[in-house]
Amino acid sequence: MTKQQKAEVIDFLTSEFKESQAIVVCDYKGLTHKELEALRKSARDNGAKVQVAKNTLVTVAVKNAELGEIELSGTNVFIWSEDQISACKVADKFAQEKSEKFVIKSGIIEGEPADLNRVNAFAKLPSRDELIGMLLSVWTAPARNFVTGLDNLRAKKEEEAA
Repeated sequence: MTKQQKAEVIDFLTSEFKESQAIVVCDYKGLTHKELEALRKSARDNGAKVQVAKNTLVTVAVKNAELGEIELSGTNVFIWSEDQISACKVADKFAQEKSEKFVIKSGIIEGEPADLNRVNAFAKLPSRDELIGMLLSVWTAPARNFVTGLDNLRAKKEEEAA
């Protein structure tokens, strides 16, 4: 890799990491190309991004993005997203499916270092869309109950009239 290519990778990762709320670091040793492509597809479907990059380049990109220090070793794949939950969910789900080959090591969530337990805790939270659905359900419940009550009253009045 030339210096120019390394600089391009660092610039790309720095800009991506500045916009992301979560970066998850995973060991992917032993994954086949097909399995890695399945991880990438799953990430795309959930609004996350995946890249394998040299640890030194990622360390510089994290520092440039002002996310603190991160210590990396071994073979790593990096998953990140604009919200905290998507990247964690993708990594957690894939780690459960491929537990012998894919291991979550650590991460950075909201600019702070995160261990495996914190990544797993974020993975268990409902996604943004699920939270919006829950909120809408709560908001529409009074109107739904009012309409149901009116319909029951109408049915009762029709029975009494008949």
